[in-house]
Parts: sequence; C-alpha cells; structure tokens
Amino acid sequence: MPLTRNRREFVRDLGISAAAMPFLLNLPGLAFANQAKRKQRIVFVFSPNGVVPKDFWPDEEGTNFKLKQILSPLEPFKKQVLTLHGVCDRIRGDGDGHMRGIGCLLTGIELYPGNVQGGSDTPAGWAKGISVDQEIKNHLQKDAATKTRFGSLEMGVMVPDRADTWTRWSYAGANKPITPIDDPYQMFNKLYGRVKDREALASVLDDIKDDLKKVGNNVGAADKKLLEEHAAFVRDMEKELKEQKNAVVGHAVPKMEPGIRKDNDNMPKISKAQIDLLVNSFHADFARVASYQITNSVGGARMKWLDINEGHHELSHEPDTNEKAQEKLVKINKWYCEQVAYLAKRLAETPEPGGSGSLLDNTLIVWTNELGKGNSHTMDNIPFVMVGGGLDFKMGRSLKYPKVAHNRLLMSLAHGFGHNVKTFGNPNHCAAGALTGLV
Repeated sequence: MPLTRNRREFVRDLGISAAAMPFLLNLPGLAFANQAKRKQRIVFVFSPNGVVPKDFWPDEEGTNFKLKQILSPLEPFKKQVLTLHGVCDRIRGDGDGHMRGIGCLLTGIELYPGNVQGGSDTPAGWAKGISVDQEIKNHLQKDAATKTRFGSLEMGVMVPDRADTWTRWSYAGANKPITPIDDPYQMFNKLYGRVKDREALASVLDDIKDDLKKVGNNVGAADKKLLEEHAAFVRDMEKELKEQKNAVVGHAVPKMEPGIRKDNDNMPKISKAQIDLLVNSFHADFARVASYQITNSVGGARMKWLDINEGHHELSHEPDTNEKAQEKLVKINKWYCEQVAYLAKRLAETPEPGGSGSLLDNTLIVWTNELGKGNSHTMDNIPFVMVGGGLDFKMGRSLKYPKVAHNRLLMSLAHGFGHNVKTFGNPNHCAAGALTGLV
C-alpha cells in the first residue's frame, strides 16, 4: 500500500466501519501508524500504605545488588530494574500524610484547603497542579508523530467508589482529579466501544469480522499477523469476561465496610484482566502513557488469598515489634510486586510492533507508594522502583540518594520524553534540577 495513503482514504476505499478502527491504528504498514521514531511508553503503578524497608530496599549500591523478599518477583528482570532509595516527598501543607502522599505523589505540589478531614491533621481538597503522567501525555499528544487515540489510560483495581483525596493520584490540572477505571468491562468498553453492559456482552468481532477480513486482504503479511493477534486477544478477553459474568458466587455476599468494594476477593482476577488490557492497549498503540492504581491511599484490602484476614491499612499501623504483622505486610507488598512483575512479563513477551525488541524494551514501569513506611507515615524514602527500557535510563542498579526531593525525579521522567521542563510541581523543590545519575 502506498505510504501516502491516509486513514480516511483507506477506510473509504475499503468501506470499513468506524467500529473496526481500533484494530487498524497500529498496523505499521499503514501511513497513519506513528512509526517515525521509536515509541516510548511509561506506566505509573501505585500501591498503598508504605513498605517494610528492611525487606524492600537492597543493602548494596550499584550493579552488584540483591533483591530482598518483597522485590524478589522482579528477579527475572533484574538487569532491567532500577531502585531509587532516598527520594523524598517534601510537599507539606494541608491534609494528612496519606492525603498528601497520594495527592502530591505525581503532582509534586500542595493540596488546596478543603473540607475532607483526614487523621488528626487539617482537612484538604484536591491537588493544585497537573500530574506528571498527564504532563507527559499532553507533550506526546501535541506531536502528530507521537499522538495516539487516547493519549493516556487511567486504570485501577478495587478503587473505592467515593471521590476524595485518598482515591485520586492522576490530575488533568489544578483541582481536576481523574477517576481511574477499575472495572475490566468498563475498560473494555472504553477501548472497543461495543460492550453495552455485562448482561448483554456481545462479541466485538462478530459485528466487524467482514471488515477485518477486508483489511487482512489489503495489507502485508506482518500487518495481517498483528491484526490476527489483536483480534485473538479481544476474543480471549470477551470469553474471560463472559465467564466471570456467569460465575456463581455460591454463598451469601457479606456487606463490606465503607471503602471496600464487593469484589475484594476477586482482586487477583481483576488485576490480571486489567494488566492484560493495558498491555494490549500499548500493543495496539491506543496510548503510550498509563497509570495503574491498586486500591487507594489508606487502602484496606483484605488479602484472603494470602491467608491474611486483616485489612492492609490496619496492619500497616502495627509497630515494628509485631513480627506477625510485619510478616503479613511483607506478603502483601510482595503480592503488589508480583503484579508489577506480571506487567513486566507480559510486556517482555510481546514483540514491539514494527520495531525492535519487546514492549518492555520501550516501556518504563514506575512503581511507587504514598508513604515510605506505614506506621510512621514518613514521606522520606518513598518507594520508587523502575523496570524496563522506555526512557533509556541505565538499568540494573540500586541507587541511593541523600534525601532528594521527588520533584526532581518527576522532572527527569518528563525529560526522558524530550520534554525539558525547568520545574515541575512546587518550584521551590526543583532548584537543583532534574535528578542526576539515571542515565
């Protein structure tokens, strides 16, 4: 097909419906696929309530380091892992530690005064600025060579229905929190626009199979293979969603405490489904920026599949001397790490369409938390663990910084996309410039 042919001409000449467009956006052989330069992607992953430092941070610095128990699921990707100890959230002002922790984590700026009361501190509202994921998205969307259908995807797992400072970490701007989608059905509907509701889950592919056949007959072998892989994923996801819909609970569903969704026990299934959708959206070039929020600040998930009946937040407040609580917290945080490792695995086993290497080679995962440690509410040594090659940082290292403001890291992430911001968030924490030592 001539490279001068545009999307409108292709759709017009073949008589393809708009419903088929999600399957065509990333075919490298088509002129409207953004293949001018290497695709860069980033995923921000959130888990709550701090970590157990002694079982989290490597003791060593440099390339010769050992992953401790919590980070052990990342062992297969060790050469692509970068741990950053000593990155601190210096943002103060209104709100309790959890509120400022999540609200300032990606924004790097204070919360507005508000009427949401938390802990023993002053009440607060939303963050005063844009979050770095949205800043990067806006930068990419301004350029036709990097613009994608959605720009960014905001996904979640078991995020409470309520909208408050504890449940939002992505911001389109000052006072503009973005609600993450934590229902795989809803995310599937956003990506493909054909699922009306769970009770009438019709096949996306049944309605457009003739269109996809037309496309397959008019593109090269590589594009045809990519199209078939994309369609196979959608078919598998439809099947899985239908099976979940038809599953019988088999017992009375107990009434959950406020803030705990009724699907608490299904967290592992929901997490897997959401990660699969996220990876597929990158494969299809629907977006190059994503945030993946597992529960929320003060998240109280009860991980019964780990034989833990207490809520996560409840356990995080136990003293360090409570060895049983510490053991459970290590298990909980290791499970969160397993979600990051599964995301890395799925990205690593997916070839880069029209490019070289895998999706992981061109994607940076940034896993973080609103607190350094739950029972002290400290925002020193905020967990920042990166996996992948999306920003060309020098990976396979354990770095230790002398308590630097996390604003500098947020600047570095923007710089990695060629967006050379002079400050990000509160400029008072940016005077030293972007974080050094990453490249």
